[in-house]
Amino acid sequence: MLKKIAKIVKKEQFQPGFIALFTNPFYFSRRGLYHGIIEYGHCITGKTLDVGCGQRPYENLVACTKYVGLELDTPAARKMNKADLYYKGKRFPFRKESFDSVMINQVFEHVFNPDEFLQEVNRVLKQGGRLLMTVPFVWDEHEQPHDYARYSSFGLAWVLNKNGFKIVKQKKSVNDIGILFQLVNGFIYKKVETRFLLLNHLFFLFLIAPFNILGALLTMITPKSSDLYLDNIILAEKIRNV
Repeated sequence: MLKKIAKIVKKEQFQPGFIALFTNPFYFSRRGLYHGIIEYGHCITGKTLDVGCGQRPYENLVACTKYVGLELDTPAARKMNKADLYYKGKRFPFRKESFDSVMINQVFEHVFNPDEFLQEVNRVLKQGGRLLMTVPFVWDEHEQPHDYARYSSFGLAWVLNKNGFKIVKQKKSVNDIGILFQLVNGFIYKKVETRFLLLNHLFFLFLIAPFNILGALLTMITPKSSDLYLDNIILAEKIRNV
């Protein structure tokens, strides 16, 4: 029974539903990403590379026929043991134009050499191939010290075009009052998190769940913003080699 509950809670971390209101301190951000990837996921087809795949939370949301998870070769990534292949942070271990699609989720802000990184994505992606990319805009520093940048929608458009891509669709995720509740919950989470899982869930239930519930209700009746949001969700296409 406990294993079943743990499995449900784990799923709700990246694919949040009703239960996540009470268990997930990143409810608004993860829900926005989840629905954005569902919206664009049907465009990610064929052989697909997920760069910085982490726990592979969105593998089942895209229409690919073959999924390859790639991770930076670190002790943490090796311990997680979810990637198919690892690399040293420079050249991807694949031949030119090996993939029909590429996914990059919440990784680009950790890349200190964005042009070099996107050129590698361009190299392994076929002409006309699709890139699904999510990148924070308003968010706290995380995974310190490897957090290097924040990108506006215009900055992403510029750097992608510079490196051989054109944007097909662009979505601003959590562009409503939910952004304020997410930032509050993120602050609380960093202050109360412990190494004891059960204690964490008690804190989430009594300190974070009320903000999740109130924020979810208020997003139904308050206006959206065109320029304040949590995450960029980008669907781009390779238009030239670089």
